[in-house]
Amino acid sequence: MTDSPRNGELDLAIIGGGAAGVLVAIQVLRQAKAPLALAIFEPASQLAQGIAYATPWPEHLLNVPAAKMSAFADQPGDFLDYLMAANAYPGEAREVLGERYVCRHYFAAYLQQRLQEAAATSPAQLQVIAQPVLGLQPDDHGYQLTLGDGSTLHAAQAVLATGNSMRPLPVAGAEALPADDVIEAWDYDGVRTLAGEQAVAIVGSGLSMADTVLALVAAGHTGPLHVISRHGLLPLPHAHGGLPRFDPATLLPMNLRQRLRALRGFARQAQADGLPWQGVMDRIRPHGQALWCSLDAADQRRFLRHVVRYWDVHRHRIAEEVDAQLQALIESGQLRIHRSRLQRVGREGDALRLSGRDATGNEQQWTISGVINATGVETRASALRNPLLQQLQADGLARPGPHGLGLDSTVPGDRLCAAGGQPQARLGVLGSLRIGSLWESLAVPELRQQAQALATQVVAGAATAMP
Repeated sequence: MTDSPRNGELDLAIIGGGAAGVLVAIQVLRQAKAPLALAIFEPASQLAQGIAYATPWPEHLLNVPAAKMSAFADQPGDFLDYLMAANAYPGEAREVLGERYVCRHYFAAYLQQRLQEAAATSPAQLQVIAQPVLGLQPDDHGYQLTLGDGSTLHAAQAVLATGNSMRPLPVAGAEALPADDVIEAWDYDGVRTLAGEQAVAIVGSGLSMADTVLALVAAGHTGPLHVISRHGLLPLPHAHGGLPRFDPATLLPMNLRQRLRALRGFARQAQADGLPWQGVMDRIRPHGQALWCSLDAADQRRFLRHVVRYWDVHRHRIAEEVDAQLQALIESGQLRIHRSRLQRVGREGDALRLSGRDATGNEQQWTISGVINATGVETRASALRNPLLQQLQADGLARPGPHGLGLDSTVPGDRLCAAGGQPQARLGVLGSLRIGSLWESLAVPELRQQAQALATQVVAGAATAMP
């Protein structure tokens, strides 16, 4: 693996070096049988971190047990192998460690090590180029890439692995505030600077909120924590126990209303059998993409309009120990949950004033020292802030995905669709950009599957192009 040589023609440009991009690179390096030149374009100083795994803080845990976090579907114990070899939790038995929600930074370190190992034994050569890709133009032989410093490179194939960005704070006046007053939840060090005795507002009540609360408390925050969202729904905890016995395939012919009724019935039966309701969600988890794709467009819209907020707190759960900490903070009165539609934020003297209205229209106000944006991943194609994604849409090389979510892609096939709907054989995509097409496209099980499929296509395409 080499750093930034920028020489010659690339067989593959991987645009983005977070977990998704690194998974693609590992798969290409492992599958390559002949020399092949690939590059990861990532301006951050460390690969494999992105926004999820960049945190160095021990209070930030994976939301999935370690046994389910392998980078390779055919090696389900690989992440556990890494943790045991690294002696990450000294003295802990493998079977116990497999059930643990480990610190998130271990997963980034794991991917970095597996990338180095794959590069060391592959006939392919990997470059890491510490530049963003700002432009991409097709030609007869692939794509011309324009980098952040104005230089250009050519690649026969490209994969978009651009990762996630935060939604903007949904309140008037936020854009006029200094950067120190409004901090994104994924600015892990910045969040801790707000720790103190004064009240802090956290906008959003999902997984990023949980990260933020734990970070502030770990940094010594003693003041009130106001969590504000329109519905006030918190992530629910995982639970230990067996899986209920039902066939998820029976849900596929059903419409949305029938499915929800069936799932409630499965949950009631599970609890009657002494099993946690969470097992129902775990049972259907591998079938998430098929369940989404088998809904018609009208039912998908109904899901997004009426169901998704309730679905998310059941689907995207937190470790039981994290839930216990949040509940203790709520019981103590330090953590306060508010249902509100925010209206305005502004500075008043040495403090900020945040205002909103509750479900009955009553005005609510909070005097706070800072605001943390924990609203979650931006999925609307029209609001994507990445300049490359904006350029691709403006030039007709991409179009919004179903319901305006992410970018449109082939299912199956992982190819980005141009404005007219035609798939682009040399341009792949994975991760959150496929949310409209697949819905389940953010977590490791989907990323590793997509990365493997893309790598197979890339290696086959490179072999076909060889003289």
